[in-house]
Amino acid sequence: MQSLRQQLSSLVYSTEQGQLCPNCQQPTAACCCDTLADQQRLNTLDGIIRIRRETAGRKGKGVTSIQGVPLIKDDLKNLTAELKKRCGTGGALKDGTIEIQGDQREVIKALLEAKGFRVKLSGG
Repeated sequence: MQSLRQQLSSLVYSTEQGQLCPNCQQPTAACCCDTLADQQRLNTLDGIIRIRRETAGRKGKGVTSIQGVPLIKDDLKNLTAELKKRCGTGGALKDGTIEIQGDQREVIKALLEAKGFRVKLSGG
């Protein structure tokens, strides 16, 4: 984390290069921060996808959350769209975790195993 002085003194816009990334100070077209963050997330995974049903903080409404999918961000978005279509429900991708509305654990497990992933049902 940068100190307040470093944050205020960093260059945000240049007339020569246009908009700059606040982390790497490169033009936004040449910024590789997202790729590096994606690689760091992939390095921390153990290769097992965990599927669980959650109701906490959702006023009793259940969602199926899928964590640990070893795919890059764009492929993760495509997988989320495919799961939503297959289950016929809504869902979202938040911080590398896929959330599908309702209890869809068995359908999702079968689909992911057919794609060659190692899957575990976790939680209750």
